[in-house]
Amino acid sequence: SLPAKLINGGIAGLIGVTCVFPIDLAKTRLQNQQNGQRMYTSLSDCLIKTIRSEGYFGMYRGAAVNLTLVTPEKAIKLAANDFFRHHLSKDGKKLTLLREMLAGCGAGTCQVIVTTPMEMLKIQLQDAGRIAAQKKLMAAQAQLSSPGAAAEPAVETRTTATQITRELLRSKGIAGLYKGLGATLLRDVPFSIVYFPLFANLNKLGQKDPNVKAPFYVSFLSGCVAGSTAAVAVNPCDVIKTRLQSLQRGVNEDTYSGILDCTKKIWQREGPTAFFKGAYCRALVIAPLFGIAQVVYFVGIAEFLLDMLPKRRA
Repeated sequence: SLPAKLINGGIAGLIGVTCVFPIDLAKTRLQNQQNGQRMYTSLSDCLIKTIRSEGYFGMYRGAAVNLTLVTPEKAIKLAANDFFRHHLSKDGKKLTLLREMLAGCGAGTCQVIVTTPMEMLKIQLQDAGRIAAQKKLMAAQAQLSSPGAAAEPAVETRTTATQITRELLRSKGIAGLYKGLGATLLRDVPFSIVYFPLFANLNKLGQKDPNVKAPFYVSFLSGCVAGSTAAVAVNPCDVIKTRLQSLQRGVNEDTYSGILDCTKKIWQREGPTAFFKGAYCRALVIAPLFGIAQVVYFVGIAEFLLDMLPKRRA
């Protein structure tokens, strides 16, 4: 049932985000730093420096936004894919690869309604620590080069998702929350086109009978493999999306006017390898996130909870 699908998707999203959010924060910071202004050299370096400068909970900056919106986002994604697969199947026959890809395309298109504002707000909060750390470093270097000069303390003004939302709505209207919509579609639609058919076919390999669900560990591993594969495949689009959605820039960092301008500047100034910044972080985020999502979704926790309701009333 649709309520069960939505509940399953929501539970899966909450569990997954809680487990992998620090890696997602590192991915955002690694993707946003540009040549000449590198604060972090790797995933572990980013996490260690974040804990030292911002404390343990600094790794979870922006998590509240994700935890609030990931439920509808994952629910829409998984339920939409099932909806399109159902309507594209002919008399219950096996879907062709093309139809599986079309169903994934539909799911990816639907989810951006929630994904775009969620990622927009999350990125501002995740990257704020990097920009503050960069300013402190620049201030310290200036003090060393001019010992007699009075150093102005680099104070980080912490903003909340609510404050950012109000400011964007006041200055740009609802369009402000949907900045980077085109880049989000460019990432999420191909991701879903790759992910859902790949997961479905991998999961079938573990089914002894077409009418019996695959074991949970098969669904988990299938979700991990399909998720990490799709994540790396669309990582260039994710880098572009992250850069476009970042409202604040570090010292001497480029600004971009759109997808083509961003692509051109990254290629010319940072080289083609820059499009794969944070790729392994993204794979580490997506693999368990979608593995957990598929286990919860296919085990059917919501069906169990919904079945219990009439019994309690009775």
